[in-house]
Amino acid sequence: MGGPVAATARYSHVAIAFHWAIAVLVVANLAIGLLHESLLPGTIPLHKAIGLTVLALTVGRILWRLGHRPPPLPAEVPAWARGSAHALHMTLYVLMIVMPMSGWAMGSGRDVPRPVSWFGLFYVPPLPIGKAAAGLGHEAHEILGWAMLALVAIHVAAALRHHYLLRDGLLARMSFRTR
Repeated sequence: MGGPVAATARYSHVAIAFHWAIAVLVVANLAIGLLHESLLPGTIPLHKAIGLTVLALTVGRILWRLGHRPPPLPAEVPAWARGSAHALHMTLYVLMIVMPMSGWAMGSGRDVPRPVSWFGLFYVPPLPIGKAAAGLGHEAHEILGWAMLALVAIHVAAALRHHYLLRDGLLARMSFRTR
C-alpha cells in the first residue's frame, strides 16, 4: 500500500460503519431476493425487515454525508475514473432508497394491506397507496434488483482492481484498520 494514495485522507469511522453495514445488508438481501423461492423459502419477512433497515441506514448515511464531506480522491485518479465513481455511487444511493421503497409499496397496495414486522420488534405501517402503485412497485423492485446486483458487482470489482492490480491504497480509505 505504499502507492500514491497511501497518505490520502480516510473516511470517518461513522461513514465506514454506515458503508459496511449497508453493504452486508444489501448483499444479504440480494441473495434472499434472488433465492427466496428455491433455496430460502420463508425468508420474505426477513427480506422486508432488512430492506427497511437499509432504507433507514441510507437516510442516516445521507444525513451524515451532508455534514461530513468525503475525503477527496487523489490527484492521480484520472477524470474518467472520477466521473465513473461519482455516477456509480450516486446511482447506488438512489437504489438504496428506491429499492426498499418499491418493496414496501409492493405489500402496501393489497386488498388488505399488512404492516411489515421489523424483526418482530415493531410494525411498520403500509404506505397509503393503491393497487396500481403497488404493481408499479413490484415491477420496479424486480428490475432494479438486477440493476443493484450489477452495480454492486461493478463496485466490488473496481475496489478489488484498486487494491490488487493498481495497488494504490484507495481501498484503505474505507477500512477500519489504521496504519
